[in-house]
Amino acid sequence: MADDSPALDAAPQPRVELPHRAPLAVQGQRARTGTWVAAGALAAFVGLFTAVKARHADEVDLAITLRIQARRHQNLAALMEAASWPGFPPQSRVIPPAIIVVLWALRLRREAACQGLAWGTALLSELIKGLVRRPRPLPEQVRVVIAPLGGSSFPSGHVLTYVGNYGFLAYLANTLLEPPSVRRTIVFGLLGLVAAVGPSRIYQGHHWPTDVAASYMLGLSYLIALTAVYRRLHPRA
Repeated sequence: MADDSPALDAAPQPRVELPHRAPLAVQGQRARTGTWVAAGALAAFVGLFTAVKARHADEVDLAITLRIQARRHQNLAALMEAASWPGFPPQSRVIPPAIIVVLWALRLRREAACQGLAWGTALLSELIKGLVRRPRPLPEQVRVVIAPLGGSSFPSGHVLTYVGNYGFLAYLANTLLEPPSVRRTIVFGLLGLVAAVGPSRIYQGHHWPTDVAASYMLGLSYLIALTAVYRRLHPRA
């Protein structure tokens, strides 16, 4: 006997909905502001790059590092260690691709692709390190925490990749997530990690202040360009 009952529909796949786009005038103003900020950050990076290559920043770097490292506290040291931890291997080679895989599994294809471009800051860091080849701080000059380090001190790979990976992830969280309380918690947590990693690299003696500042500037310009690409790719971002 034939079964006349309606067939059950397949369960719908979860999908993250984006909020409505801002008015065109607001979008245009944001794009212009972003362009100017990115250009200014890139110019600041070039200035720091030039100063480091000419050895004009050495004395200032040493003075700032000694002042930062003079703040000795057990809780502060633990915080600085925790901030730097995701940037060391093997976790630095696991966390970024894991984020990309999760986004892809959630059917956020464009987001996963752009997160992959955000991970490209690691390659950018290595390319610049090969050009500058600046020696890292030495224990005779400053206090240095033992860690698996290599390569040039300029720029800071930690900072540059954090701005790219976690900065763009914070942008996605702010764009995609609801409710607001969850969104704010995740965004502030990611931005706090990005903000803390720079001081941690100086406090641990692994980088000079100009290494860190230059990485923030270059990372910011890269991040702004990447968010512009994402908005082009996504019709409702």
